[in-house]
Amino acid sequence: MLEISGIAKSYQQNTALRNVSFHLNEGEIYTLLGPNGAGKSTLIRIINRILEPDSGWIKYQKDLFKEEHLKNFGYLPEERGLYGNMTVEEHGIFLAQLRGMNRKEAKQNLNYWLERFQITDWRKKRIQELSKGMAQKIQFIYTVLHQPKVIILDEPFSGFDPLNVELMKKEILHLKEEGRAILISTHNMNSVEEIGDRGMLLNQGKTILEGAITDMRKQQSSGEYTVRFSGSMIAFVNALWTGFEIVEKRELPNNRHEVDVKVRNENTINELMHVLINQVEVEAIETKIPRMHDVFVQAIQNANTH
Repeated sequence: MLEISGIAKSYQQNTALRNVSFHLNEGEIYTLLGPNGAGKSTLIRIINRILEPDSGWIKYQKDLFKEEHLKNFGYLPEERGLYGNMTVEEHGIFLAQLRGMNRKEAKQNLNYWLERFQITDWRKKRIQELSKGMAQKIQFIYTVLHQPKVIILDEPFSGFDPLNVELMKKEILHLKEEGRAILISTHNMNSVEEIGDRGMLLNQGKTILEGAITDMRKQQSSGEYTVRFSGSMIAFVNALWTGFEIVEKRELPNNRHEVDVKVRNENTINELMHVLINQVEVEAIETKIPRMHDVFVQAIQNANTH
Protein backbone atom coordinates (compact mmCIF):
# COMPACT_ATOMS: atom_id res chain seq x y z
CA MET A 1 0.00 0.00 0.00
CA LEU A 2 2.78 2.41 0.97
CA GLU A 3 6.53 2.21 0.39
CA ILE A 4 9.02 4.61 1.96
CA SER A 5 12.63 4.47 0.74
CA GLY A 6 15.77 6.30 1.83
CA ILE A 7 14.04 9.26 3.47
CA ALA A 8 16.44 11.87 4.88
CA LYS A 9 15.66 15.28 6.36
CA SER A 10 17.80 17.95 8.05
CA TYR A 11 17.02 21.27 9.69
CA GLN A 12 20.14 23.44 9.37
CA GLN A 13 22.76 21.53 11.42
CA ASN A 14 20.27 19.05 12.91
CA THR A 15 19.68 15.76 11.09
CA ALA A 16 16.12 14.59 11.79
CA LEU A 17 16.03 11.47 9.57
CA ARG A 18 18.82 9.36 8.10
CA ASN A 19 18.00 6.99 5.23
CA VAL A 20 14.73 5.64 6.70
CA SER A 21 12.90 2.91 4.73
CA PHE A 22 9.90 0.67 5.39
CA HIS A 23 6.68 -0.51 3.75
CA LEU A 24 3.08 -0.66 4.94
CA ASN A 25 0.76 -3.43 3.76
CA GLU A 26 -2.98 -3.52 3.29
CA GLY A 27 -4.73 -4.83 6.44
CA GLU A 28 -1.68 -4.22 8.64
CA ILE A 29 -0.88 -2.12 11.72
CA TYR A 30 2.67 -0.74 11.60
CA THR A 31 4.00 1.06 14.68
CA LEU A 32 6.57 3.87 14.78
CA LEU A 33 8.46 3.87 18.08
CA GLY A 34 11.24 5.99 19.51
CA PRO A 35 12.11 8.52 22.22
CA ASN A 36 11.13 12.18 21.91
CA GLY A 37 13.13 13.79 19.12
CA ALA A 38 13.80 10.49 17.32
CA GLY A 39 12.23 11.75 14.05
CA LYS A 40 8.80 10.07 14.18
CA SER A 41 6.72 13.23 13.72
CA THR A 42 9.03 14.50 10.95
CA LEU A 43 8.57 11.20 9.10
CA ILE A 44 4.79 11.37 9.49
CA ARG A 45 4.71 14.96 8.21
CA ILE A 46 6.76 13.94 5.17
CA ILE A 47 4.36 11.08 4.40
CA ASN A 48 1.46 13.56 4.65
CA ARG A 49 3.20 16.02 2.29
CA ILE A 50 3.40 18.67 5.02
CA LEU A 51 7.21 18.56 4.70
CA GLU A 52 9.41 17.65 1.74
CA PRO A 53 12.32 15.21 2.31
CA ASP A 54 15.87 16.16 1.36
CA SER A 55 16.22 12.79 -0.35
CA GLY A 56 14.35 9.52 -0.79
CA TRP A 57 10.93 8.72 -2.23
CA ILE A 58 7.46 7.48 -1.30
CA LYS A 59 5.22 5.24 -3.39
CA TYR A 60 1.48 4.76 -2.96
CA GLN A 61 0.18 1.57 -4.60
CA LYS A 62 3.29 1.38 -6.84
CA ASP A 63 2.98 5.01 -8.05
CA LEU A 64 5.23 7.81 -6.87
CA PHE A 65 3.24 9.61 -4.19
CA LYS A 66 1.38 12.67 -5.50
CA GLU A 67 -0.82 15.34 -3.91
CA GLU A 68 -3.93 13.74 -5.46
CA HIS A 69 -3.33 10.56 -3.44
CA LEU A 70 -3.94 12.41 -0.17
CA LYS A 71 -7.71 11.90 -0.51
CA ASN A 72 -6.99 8.22 0.29
CA PHE A 73 -5.21 9.17 3.53
CA GLY A 74 -6.61 9.86 6.99
CA TYR A 75 -4.33 11.69 9.42
CA LEU A 76 -4.74 12.22 13.17
CA PRO A 77 -1.96 14.66 14.17
CA GLU A 78 -0.34 14.70 17.59
CA GLU A 79 -1.20 18.39 17.94
CA ARG A 80 -5.00 18.26 18.03
CA GLY A 81 -6.60 21.20 16.25
CA LEU A 82 -10.29 21.78 15.44
CA TYR A 83 -12.37 24.91 14.85
CA GLY A 84 -14.01 25.59 18.21
CA ASN A 85 -17.04 27.51 16.89
CA MET A 86 -18.18 24.76 14.51
CA THR A 87 -20.56 22.02 15.57
CA VAL A 88 -19.46 18.39 15.54
CA GLU A 89 -21.65 17.74 12.49
CA GLU A 90 -20.61 20.83 10.50
CA HIS A 91 -16.93 20.24 11.17
CA GLY A 92 -17.05 16.57 10.16
CA ILE A 93 -18.84 17.29 6.89
CA PHE A 94 -16.42 20.15 6.12
CA LEU A 95 -13.33 17.94 6.59
CA ALA A 96 -14.83 15.04 4.61
CA GLN A 97 -15.60 17.41 1.71
CA LEU A 98 -11.96 18.58 1.75
CA ARG A 99 -11.03 14.95 1.09
CA GLY A 100 -13.40 14.76 -1.89
CA MET A 101 -16.54 13.28 -0.31
CA ASN A 102 -19.96 14.81 -1.11
CA ARG A 103 -22.10 16.30 1.65
CA LYS A 104 -24.77 13.56 1.65
CA GLU A 105 -22.24 10.71 1.94
CA ALA A 106 -20.25 12.61 4.57
CA LYS A 107 -23.40 13.03 6.70
CA GLN A 108 -24.27 9.33 6.34
CA ASN A 109 -20.78 8.30 7.40
CA LEU A 110 -20.80 10.70 10.34
CA ASN A 111 -24.13 9.25 11.50
CA TYR A 112 -22.63 5.76 11.31
CA TRP A 113 -19.64 6.70 13.48
CA LEU A 114 -21.62 8.72 16.02
CA GLU A 115 -23.95 5.74 16.47
CA ARG A 116 -21.00 3.34 16.65
CA PHE A 117 -19.47 5.40 19.45
CA GLN A 118 -22.92 5.93 21.04
CA ILE A 119 -22.50 9.71 20.99
CA THR A 120 -25.29 10.83 18.63
CA ASP A 121 -26.33 13.53 21.12
CA TRP A 122 -22.99 15.30 20.49
CA ARG A 123 -23.98 16.12 16.89
CA LYS A 124 -25.05 19.75 17.52
CA LYS A 125 -22.47 20.48 20.23
CA ARG A 126 -19.80 23.04 19.38
CA ILE A 127 -16.25 21.74 19.43
CA GLN A 128 -15.33 24.21 22.19
CA GLU A 129 -17.96 22.61 24.47
CA LEU A 130 -16.24 19.21 24.34
CA SER A 131 -13.81 17.92 26.95
CA LYS A 132 -10.31 17.01 25.77
CA GLY A 133 -11.18 13.30 25.64
CA MET A 134 -14.46 13.94 23.81
CA ALA A 135 -12.72 16.19 21.27
CA GLN A 136 -10.09 13.52 20.70
CA LYS A 137 -12.75 10.89 20.04
CA ILE A 138 -14.42 13.24 17.54
CA GLN A 139 -11.10 13.94 15.81
CA PHE A 140 -10.50 10.20 15.43
CA ILE A 141 -13.93 9.94 13.75
CA TYR A 142 -12.99 12.80 11.40
CA THR A 143 -9.76 10.97 10.53
CA VAL A 144 -11.63 7.92 9.20
CA LEU A 145 -14.84 9.61 8.05
CA HIS A 146 -13.93 9.72 4.34
CA GLN A 147 -13.05 5.98 4.36
CA PRO A 148 -9.30 6.36 3.72
CA LYS A 149 -7.23 3.40 2.59
CA VAL A 150 -4.21 4.56 4.64
CA ILE A 151 -4.74 5.78 8.21
CA ILE A 152 -1.93 7.61 10.05
CA LEU A 153 -2.40 8.05 13.79
CA ASP A 154 0.11 10.13 15.78
CA GLU A 155 -0.27 9.31 19.51
CA PRO A 156 -3.91 8.16 19.18
CA PHE A 157 -4.13 6.99 22.82
CA SER A 158 -2.81 10.21 24.39
CA GLY A 159 -5.26 11.80 26.82
CA PHE A 160 -7.60 8.80 26.99
CA ASP A 161 -8.55 6.91 30.15
CA PRO A 162 -8.04 3.09 30.09
CA LEU A 163 -11.62 2.39 28.96
CA ASN A 164 -11.32 4.71 25.98
CA VAL A 165 -7.87 3.32 25.12
CA GLU A 166 -9.53 -0.10 24.85
CA LEU A 167 -12.30 1.41 22.70
CA MET A 168 -9.73 2.96 20.37
CA LYS A 169 -7.81 -0.31 20.06
CA LYS A 170 -11.04 -2.13 19.20
CA GLU A 171 -11.89 0.40 16.48
CA ILE A 172 -8.37 0.34 15.05
CA LEU A 173 -8.49 -3.46 14.84
CA HIS A 174 -11.91 -3.21 13.15
CA LEU A 175 -10.41 -0.89 10.51
CA LYS A 176 -7.53 -3.32 10.02
CA GLU A 177 -10.02 -6.14 9.39
CA GLU A 178 -11.60 -3.98 6.70
CA GLY A 179 -8.23 -3.95 4.92
CA ARG A 180 -7.01 -0.47 5.85
CA ALA A 181 -3.26 0.10 6.13
CA ILE A 182 -2.62 1.72 9.53
CA LEU A 183 0.50 3.56 10.69
CA ILE A 184 0.64 4.41 14.40
CA SER A 185 3.21 6.51 16.26
CA THR A 186 2.85 5.90 19.99
CA HIS A 187 4.60 5.66 23.36
CA ASN A 188 1.93 3.22 24.60
CA MET A 189 4.01 0.00 24.63
CA ASN A 190 1.15 -2.23 25.81
CA SER A 191 -0.88 -1.22 22.77
CA VAL A 192 2.08 -1.94 20.49
CA GLU A 193 2.19 -5.52 21.78
CA GLU A 194 -1.56 -6.00 21.60
CA ILE A 195 -2.38 -4.62 18.14
CA GLY A 196 0.90 -4.03 16.24
CA ASP A 197 1.91 -6.41 13.43
CA ARG A 198 5.24 -4.89 12.47
CA GLY A 199 7.13 -1.79 13.49
CA MET A 200 10.25 0.33 13.53
CA LEU A 201 12.27 1.76 16.39
CA LEU A 202 13.90 5.10 15.55
CA ASN A 203 16.66 6.78 17.52
CA GLN A 204 18.33 10.05 16.52
CA GLY A 205 16.78 9.74 13.07
CA LYS A 206 18.13 6.24 12.41
CA THR A 207 16.37 2.87 12.28
CA ILE A 208 17.78 0.65 15.03
CA LEU A 209 15.13 -2.12 14.93
CA GLU A 210 12.59 -3.04 12.26
CA GLY A 211 10.33 -6.02 11.63
CA ALA A 212 7.55 -8.06 13.24
CA ILE A 213 6.79 -7.03 16.82
CA THR A 214 7.08 -10.66 18.00
CA ASP A 215 10.48 -10.98 16.30
CA MET A 216 11.77 -7.77 17.91
CA ARG A 217 10.81 -9.12 21.32
CA LYS A 218 12.40 -12.52 20.65
CA GLN A 219 15.63 -10.91 19.38
CA GLN A 220 16.07 -9.16 22.73
CA SER A 221 15.40 -12.36 24.70
CA SER A 222 18.11 -13.12 27.25
CA GLY A 223 17.77 -16.92 27.26
CA GLU A 224 15.56 -17.05 30.33
CA TYR A 225 12.65 -19.36 31.08
CA THR A 226 9.76 -18.93 33.49
CA VAL A 227 8.93 -22.09 35.45
CA ARG A 228 5.66 -22.44 37.37
CA PHE A 229 5.44 -25.38 39.79
CA SER A 230 4.01 -26.67 43.04
CA GLY A 231 6.15 -28.26 45.74
CA SER A 232 9.30 -27.44 47.68
CA MET A 233 11.39 -24.44 46.68
CA ILE A 234 14.40 -26.10 48.34
CA ALA A 235 13.97 -29.18 46.13
CA PHE A 236 13.68 -26.91 43.09
CA VAL A 237 16.88 -25.02 43.92
CA ASN A 238 18.82 -28.25 44.63
CA ALA A 239 17.66 -29.76 41.34
CA LEU A 240 19.05 -26.86 39.30
CA TRP A 241 22.53 -27.26 40.77
CA THR A 242 25.17 -25.47 38.64
CA GLY A 243 23.53 -25.75 35.20
CA PHE A 244 20.96 -23.04 35.73
CA GLU A 245 20.76 -19.69 37.52
CA ILE A 246 17.73 -18.34 39.37
CA VAL A 247 17.02 -14.75 38.32
CA GLU A 248 13.81 -14.05 40.24
CA LYS A 249 11.35 -15.95 42.48
CA ARG A 250 7.65 -15.25 43.06
CA GLU A 251 5.38 -16.92 45.63
CA LEU A 252 1.94 -18.07 44.43
CA PRO A 253 -1.04 -19.35 46.48
CA ASN A 254 -1.31 -23.01 47.61
CA ASN A 255 2.42 -23.78 47.87
CA ARG A 256 3.00 -22.80 44.24
CA HIS A 257 5.91 -20.83 42.85
CA GLU A 258 7.01 -19.01 39.71
CA VAL A 259 10.72 -18.73 39.03
CA ASP A 260 12.68 -17.05 36.23
CA VAL A 261 15.65 -19.26 35.35
CA LYS A 262 18.65 -18.50 33.13
CA VAL A 263 20.40 -21.33 31.32
CA ARG A 264 24.15 -21.65 31.86
CA ASN A 265 26.76 -23.10 29.53
CA GLU A 266 25.31 -25.38 26.84
CA ASN A 267 22.25 -26.56 28.73
CA THR A 268 18.83 -26.62 27.04
CA ILE A 269 15.17 -26.42 28.03
CA ASN A 270 14.96 -30.21 27.72
CA GLU A 271 17.67 -30.61 30.35
CA LEU A 272 15.86 -28.11 32.57
CA MET A 273 12.70 -30.22 32.35
CA HIS A 274 14.71 -33.40 33.01
CA VAL A 275 16.29 -32.13 36.26
CA LEU A 276 12.97 -30.84 37.60
CA ILE A 277 10.54 -33.56 36.64
CA ASN A 278 11.16 -35.84 39.64
CA GLN A 279 11.61 -33.05 42.19
CA VAL A 280 8.54 -30.80 41.83
CA GLU A 281 5.16 -30.77 40.05
CA VAL A 282 5.85 -28.66 36.97
CA GLU A 283 2.80 -26.75 35.70
CA ALA A 284 4.46 -24.81 32.89
CA ILE A 285 7.82 -23.84 31.38
CA GLU A 286 7.79 -20.87 29.03
CA THR A 287 10.47 -18.94 27.20
CA LYS A 288 10.60 -15.51 28.82
CA ILE A 289 10.06 -12.96 26.06
CA PRO A 290 10.70 -9.33 27.07
CA ARG A 291 7.90 -6.77 26.94
CA MET A 292 8.11 -4.03 24.30
CA HIS A 293 8.90 -1.53 27.07
CA ASP A 294 12.07 -3.51 27.91
CA VAL A 295 12.96 -3.96 24.23
CA PHE A 296 12.59 -0.20 23.71
CA VAL A 297 14.76 0.74 26.71
CA GLN A 298 17.47 -1.84 25.97
CA ALA A 299 17.71 -1.01 22.27
CA ILE A 300 17.95 2.74 22.92
CA GLN A 301 20.59 2.24 25.62
CA ASN A 302 22.63 0.00 23.30
CA ALA A 303 22.39 2.52 20.46
CA ASN A 304 23.48 5.40 22.69
CA THR A 305 26.56 3.55 23.97
CA HIS A 306 27.91 2.69 20.52
